[in-house]
Amino acid sequence: MIDLSKIFNPDSIAFVGATDRKDSVGLSIVENLLQGKKKRELFMVNPYRKKVKDYSTYPSLKNISQKIDLVIIATPQKAVKEVVKEACKKEVGGIIVITAGFSEASPEGTLVQKEIAAMCKEAGVPLVGPNCLGIIRPINKLNASFAPFTPRPGRISLISQSGALLDSIIDKAVYKDLGFANLVSYGNGADLSLNEFVQYLDRDEETKVIACYLEGLKRGREFLEVAKKVTKKTPIIALKAGVTEKGQESVSTHTASLAGDAEIYEAAFKQSGVIQVDSISELLNVSQGLAWQPKHQGGLGVVSNGGGMAVLTVDQAQKEDVFTPPLTNKTIKRLQKSEVFSEITSFENPLDIIGDANPERYYRAMDILMRQKDIGGIIVIQTTQSVTDVEENARKIIKIKEKYPKKPIVSVLFDGRMGHPGVDLLEKNKIPNYEDPKIAVQVIKHLLKDK
Repeated sequence: MIDLSKIFNPDSIAFVGATDRKDSVGLSIVENLLQGKKKRELFMVNPYRKKVKDYSTYPSLKNISQKIDLVIIATPQKAVKEVVKEACKKEVGGIIVITAGFSEASPEGTLVQKEIAAMCKEAGVPLVGPNCLGIIRPINKLNASFAPFTPRPGRISLISQSGALLDSIIDKAVYKDLGFANLVSYGNGADLSLNEFVQYLDRDEETKVIACYLEGLKRGREFLEVAKKVTKKTPIIALKAGVTEKGQESVSTHTASLAGDAEIYEAAFKQSGVIQVDSISELLNVSQGLAWQPKHQGGLGVVSNGGGMAVLTVDQAQKEDVFTPPLTNKTIKRLQKSEVFSEITSFENPLDIIGDANPERYYRAMDILMRQKDIGGIIVIQTTQSVTDVEENARKIIKIKEKYPKKPIVSVLFDGRMGHPGVDLLEKNKIPNYEDPKIAVQVIKHLLKDK
């Protein structure tokens, strides 16, 4: 197994292409690296500048006498090969090539990419890229990329062939306060590909879920073997691009990947235990749910203060093949004995606790459903009616989570003027909330599968 520790946890970084030129990729990388300046030694390399951001620059890697763990390269394409050669001679711990213009651009670029990959392989230096955004590990303040922000630490590791897509996800993550353990953009994957990153992140203590955006697999059979082993402990969620003929054509010009047949990928993912999703939002939502909530065996219980939302939820549950078990006689008797349900005449799953439901009714309903053995987890729906106390309801949901820590809970509440305080409280306590019951069901179906 390839050692990537110097890439994800470097004690020293040399950045070749460092600059303080306004609105440049180089400046963005410098500013991101400075976030971790107290954690590691930084070397700025630029033969045309004496200083960059108060750091004296070096004309080349050859002029740095200290040991270097990670080299980042963001130079013009024609200079990359020579810099890689210098880095390999110094026996650095890893290289990230940000620069584009290789196999995705031309036959000449393909040739140079093969040459730099061969150099790295011979020297035993792992290479990320070229044509990539870089690597981010928030827990140790590593942002070796030109991403616009650094998300907060979390339990999701996201691997993406597309740097631009990762940029947008990072922007959304910062806005929604979604945390990540690691973010990886590997671009053309000349050396390190999805396989190596999945293997490494499976052993990462910070990673609970691995999410992937991929356009093609260079070593598909190997990935299947890797994924089979990894998914026994760590869930892998994949969004595959290039599932149409037109999409496959676009992929080949983006990262020079072979998209392959969509049906083959679907079968391969299923065989290896990979969860395949169809959109960016589903990728993030399912990842968040699996990172925040436990997996458990059993069916789905639904509690709602609105009949329409309850019906939409069980409709989606049936489409997704999620079992909603009927309430047992014991559960019904418990509900009937409780005075808070005196106005309710129908005790079914989904359980409609009607529009005037107060926090105590929500709590009793959730508690009683959770006690039923074949209910493995619940979706709690709040429609924001004039009497709905979203904040106190959220506190009751949090109490249920504490009482039943092994069973997953997912919330459905619109993040609007009335709903926002409740949504904010839930998500701060690691209870995922979705505005659409369809998404809530898509998430919980993966939490209710066999352990």
